[in-house]
Amino acid sequence: MKVLVLNSGSSSIKYQFIETSTYSVLAKGQVERIGMDDAILTHVREDGDTVKISGEILDHNIAIEYVIAILLSKNHGVIKDKSEIEAVGHRVVHGGETFSDSVLITDEVIEKIRENIELAPLHNPHNLRGILACKRLLPDTPQVAVFDTAFHQKMPEYAFIYGLPYELYKKYKIRRYGFHGTSHRYVSKRASEILGLPIEQLRIITAHLGNGCSMSAVKFGVSIDTTMGFTPLEGLLMGTRSGDLDPAVILYIMSKEGLTMSEINALLNKHSGLLGISGVSSDMREIISEMKNGNQRAKLAFEVFCYRIKKYIGAYAAAMGGVDAIVFTAGIGENSPDVRKKVCEGLEFLGIKIDDEKNDSPEKEKIITTDDSKVKVLVIPTNEELVIAIDTAEIVSKSKVMAEK
Repeated sequence: MKVLVLNSGSSSIKYQFIETSTYSVLAKGQVERIGMDDAILTHVREDGDTVKISGEILDHNIAIEYVIAILLSKNHGVIKDKSEIEAVGHRVVHGGETFSDSVLITDEVIEKIRENIELAPLHNPHNLRGILACKRLLPDTPQVAVFDTAFHQKMPEYAFIYGLPYELYKKYKIRRYGFHGTSHRYVSKRASEILGLPIEQLRIITAHLGNGCSMSAVKFGVSIDTTMGFTPLEGLLMGTRSGDLDPAVILYIMSKEGLTMSEINALLNKHSGLLGISGVSSDMREIISEMKNGNQRAKLAFEVFCYRIKKYIGAYAAAMGGVDAIVFTAGIGENSPDVRKKVCEGLEFLGIKIDDEKNDSPEKEKIITTDDSKVKVLVIPTNEELVIAIDTAEIVSKSKVMAEK
């Protein structure tokens, strides 16, 4: 099945057009600066053909019109008719407690996504705009929503409840939700395939380390805990997010600095993390470069980042009663041997033995531990778009079968 995968943000739309039977990405691209008269669409075909188009793209409707048009383009496209777009799969950030799996989009589902906007006001409205635009532009094409939170919805209650009055959970649904679920799901499953063992027999710790970072304890195929919480702010140190923090610190800073709610939100989400500690950058490559040149604050940022990951590995090994594999993924996890080595230093007691040559090798997908390492450590490039495409194809196929009965 040919599936158009969309990730709709506030001012951008990322897309991939995937043939699910072969896992081929026929085309991919991005529309940037939506709402401006100098918006840019970048389109890359499977054979490498690349085109950039600039123009006035005022909203998501027009942006998706551009995407469909470039897919149909005689010179740069990959289809001859809109009907070849057999389904559309959407990344939706927050499914709340409503959605524990991907779903076929109906008017009822749209309403439920709308109800969850208060849980993800920076993401769900834009995800919804993409869905509504496709509903208008491709009215006969089935659509599927794949939620970032869904993979974590089987966490036990003791793992997702905060130490607040229980009435606040019942009233406002304040709890741990977790994010990056599609990525954690993909790499844990892929790890089981590489190791040649059923995922139902494995205890896997997955570390999605990019500008946003999260970890998950995947026990026998189920996420039983994850570092991100009610919002993506909790957990690991990130590019510009603080991660775990004593909540009293927030009140203290607001009092001392006279900050508003909006200002403290910006401080925690945009000016903290690697950037805040180092004063250099939110980019780990620049942090490491500065650290190797003797910048002590960059070194401190690097050490705090790696220490928190290591601490959660210990916590999740305890939560699962052991660990069989650890997976590094996303921008930093896939591309920084320095981070991987630092995180795994001192974890020999768990049975982890890093092979430096394997860790430093240019291979994208690999096992970086020695052959006799009790716990296997893997590097696996994440592929959230493929998960969305496969989920979409399966759900649409099932719905067609049901409709025919």
